[in-house]
Amino acid sequence: MIRACIFDLDGTLADTLESMSSVANKIMESFGLNTLPTDNFRYYSGEGADMLVSRCLKDAGDVELAHFEEAKKLYRERFDADPLYRVTPYRGIPEVLRELKKNGVKLAVCSNKPHEAAVKVIDQLFGKDLDLVIGQSSRIRRKPAPDAPLKAAEIFGVSPEECLYVGDTRTDMETGKAAGMYTVGVLWGFRGRQELEASGADLIIEKPEELLDIYKEKKNDKTGGK
Repeated sequence: MIRACIFDLDGTLADTLESMSSVANKIMESFGLNTLPTDNFRYYSGEGADMLVSRCLKDAGDVELAHFEEAKKLYRERFDADPLYRVTPYRGIPEVLRELKKNGVKLAVCSNKPHEAAVKVIDQLFGKDLDLVIGQSSRIRRKPAPDAPLKAAEIFGVSPEECLYVGDTRTDMETGKAAGMYTVGVLWGFRGRQELEASGADLIIEKPEELLDIYKEKKNDKTGGK
C-alpha cells in the first residue's frame, strides 16, 4: 500500500535548468570565465549546489577552483534573493499532486537544493499541496544518503515500503533504494532512461499522470510498494 510520495525537486517537480544556468553564468562572467551551455546543467545538477558550482568553474576554465569559495557564496546569495527566477512547474505536476493529496497520500520534497531556497520554491509554486519540504542543510546528509526520505517517512508515520520515491537522476534512484522505497524514475527531467535503468529504478515513466496509475495499482497492495 502506498501512503506517501516523496519527490525530488529540480528536474522532477520543477524545470530549473534555465534558472541554474542563468545565475551560474552571471557568476562565471564576473570572474572573467567562459559561460556554459544551458544543457550542461542537466549534468552539473543533482548533487547539491556546491558540486554544481565546482563543475561549472572547472568547465568554465577555473580548473584549480581558485574562485570556489566566492562563487558558492554568490550562488547561494542570488538564489536566496530570488529562488524562483525562471523556475516553472512541469506540465501536469500540480494536478497530479492535488489528486494524490485528495486521496490521502502524504507528499514530501527531498532536495539537495539549500533548504531555505527549496521551501520558497515549493511554497510559491505549489502552495499547500506539499506537506513537507526537506532541503540540504548541515543537519541532514545530502542525497544519495537516505536521511531525508527516511526522516519524511518518520514524520508521516509510514514505513519506507509504503513510500514512492520519485526523481530524475542516478542520485535519486540511489537515494530511494538506500531508503528501501519503491523508486520511480521520470523522463521529463534532466537525465535519460539509460541512467535511470543503470541506477536501479523500479519503474520509469514518461508523464506525471502515470504516478496516479501507480498509486491506484498499489493502494490495495498489502505487501507495500514492492
